[in-house]
Amino acid sequence: MKVVLSTLNAKYIHTSLAIRCLKAHCGDEFDVELAEYTIKDPAMNIVSDLFRREPDVIGFSCYIWNIEETIRVIGMLRKVRPELRIVLGGPEVSYDTVYWMNRLPDVDFIVMGEGEETFLHLLREIRDEQKYHFVFGLAYRKGDEVRINPGRPKLDLNAIPSPHRFAEDLPYLGKRVVYFETSRGCPFSCQFCLSSIEVGVRYFDIERTKADLLFLIDNGAKLIKFVDRTFNIKRDYAMEMFRFLIENHRGCVFQFEITADIMRPEVLDFLAENAPPGIFRFEIGVQSTNDPTNELVKRRQNFTKLTRTVTKVKDSGKIDQHLDLIAGLPLEDYGTFRKTFNDVFELRPEELQLGFLKMLRGTGLRNDADKYGYVYMDQAPYEMLSNDVLPFSDVVRLKRLEDVLEKYWNAHRMDYTMEHLMQEEFDSPFDFFQAFGDFWEENGWQKIGHQLEDLFVRLQAFLDAHGLRRPDVANGLMKLDYFRNHKYKPRKTWWETIVPKEEAARVMRQAAERPEDVSPSFAALGLSEKELHKHAVVERIPFAWKADAVQAAGRLDVEDAPSYLLVVYQQTEDEKPLLFSIGAGAQ
Repeated sequence: MKVVLSTLNAKYIHTSLAIRCLKAHCGDEFDVELAEYTIKDPAMNIVSDLFRREPDVIGFSCYIWNIEETIRVIGMLRKVRPELRIVLGGPEVSYDTVYWMNRLPDVDFIVMGEGEETFLHLLREIRDEQKYHFVFGLAYRKGDEVRINPGRPKLDLNAIPSPHRFAEDLPYLGKRVVYFETSRGCPFSCQFCLSSIEVGVRYFDIERTKADLLFLIDNGAKLIKFVDRTFNIKRDYAMEMFRFLIENHRGCVFQFEITADIMRPEVLDFLAENAPPGIFRFEIGVQSTNDPTNELVKRRQNFTKLTRTVTKVKDSGKIDQHLDLIAGLPLEDYGTFRKTFNDVFELRPEELQLGFLKMLRGTGLRNDADKYGYVYMDQAPYEMLSNDVLPFSDVVRLKRLEDVLEKYWNAHRMDYTMEHLMQEEFDSPFDFFQAFGDFWEENGWQKIGHQLEDLFVRLQAFLDAHGLRRPDVANGLMKLDYFRNHKYKPRKTWWETIVPKEEAARVMRQAAERPEDVSPSFAALGLSEKELHKHAVVERIPFAWKADAVQAAGRLDVEDAPSYLLVVYQQTEDEKPLLFSIGAGAQ
């Protein structure tokens, strides 16, 4: 019996841990192939490839991001292979299962919840006796009737074979994201999250976990994302894993979801002292800083302790942090969410993700939707459209904010400009991003693409229309940020006026003759005047800064004095240029 396990990932670089767990659990008993696609692939291409594989049974792993595309594929498959047994599983179909069985008559079975043992038992029944009523955790059809079997007891995780040892995956480990779990379950009860439904946390054996990680690292994995809902819930376990990964990383990067307000000081101290820069990334779900909201959705959170953790991690300079917010939670109107946004932005995470509440099937908040006046999308991703305190008009405005936040803050194209505008020109970060998002929409820019230069031109247009106290400083910082993000000497710039060649030549000559007047690090380069002409650019700006300060990220302390910006491009294009402030002779 030929079995294919398939899913539609959000992107090509993603991989599905779920179907690998199922294949591993089937072992050698069944001939199981993996077939991964993306939600952008044409349905005809997917169906053609699956048809070519000639499966007897095909299983799809279903999530909110792929369910509608998966349904289109299923409908076509049923037409071209009427005898095919089609099985669905995954979080999207594990709840409201009768609804899915009724909506999708082309589906024969749905595996509900933890699927390894249920799917294996189902395959045995398909092959042998077809006594599907014996398969715990299964929904199936008997004639025109949908039958829902009792759930299956939780598995012993150490009885599940490793999903990370397939030979066919080895050539792609360095090119795609590897998803990895060390535990299942979540200790919290957040009413907007499916993880709250499963009570308790179970762990895989730590020695097995280490062996799997070493196997992946040895075979070229570059990015491993841990899918544990709270990686640091057990301090001793987290410490041992952090220590192990530090000792064995070999250039691999690891991303974790952590709960920041329970991170122990000794763990933070250990990471600050021992973690190599860049190998760890933390994803922290803040969601809201509004206490009544957090209490209502059963989200325990101490924002003071969270702030301590995020600040200490940031100060160490070792670990990038991705903080999440959710707009649309109960009791959080536009004004309250503005405060949440500013509270969290004050921490200056490397990335601030603004998401919108999704009314997931099976969650407490979806069950209580009427209580809070929720209106939401009928189909996945079930995003909220409004509630009793946040009308759709405010949701639309926050969408505009989200768009420019992603382009201008999370992409880190204009760090110095952003800091200046939010500190000196606008009342708060929220007000800057909202005003800019509204302007972006008014000009129709959401309908067209953009290059790096376009982002600077559009920001300049917004600032010109808004009116600034010091437009010259903002313009100078934009030029500085523009050069910082070009690894090669640009042929043209987004601003019109440039320094005349004679003036630029004089600045380069003075820099070559008296390099110590520029800065010690510039003098150490030992560049001749000829080399500067070949590898450097000169621009006027209305401020100066202390030597070498611009090489560090963050807010730039400037002096209100005209100067020259000297940009030196390095020999290899994978290195960012070096920037120097020269004197006060820009007159």
